[in-house]
Amino acid sequence: EVQLVESGGGLVQAGGSLRLSCTASGSPYDYLHIGWFRQAPGKEREGLSCINVEDGRVVNADAVKGRFTISRDKVEDTVYLQMDNLQPEDTGVYYCAADGAWAPLVHEVLGENHSGYKLDGWGQGTQVTVSS
Repeated sequence: EVQLVESGGGLVQAGGSLRLSCTASGSPYDYLHIGWFRQAPGKEREGLSCINVEDGRVVNADAVKGRFTISRDKVEDTVYLQMDNLQPEDTGVYYCAADGAWAPLVHEVLGENHSGYKLDGWGQGTQVTVSS
């Protein structure tokens, strides 16, 4: 069973930065691709970005708007989401998710999962609060 743990959330003022971390364990696959999502209060969950941990390919959703950067540390086996110039509308719970297949993860991040495909695992989420 794939288990994911996020960390790095917190309270920050508008214009500030945070770096979220996601570590995975229990994967039966050679590669476990990672994506970041968020859910703002009263809104549906939206995809942000995902990274192919085998070749480093990155796919960003429009919501990222150049302010967020996903990266991976092969040594630490951790995926990061660097978030800069945070704004109050970025407030929400941030989740990482993983799948052994790249295409389904991309579809989920881009909001194009119309088949009901379920990713291999989701983290519990970390709260990000941006004050004005």
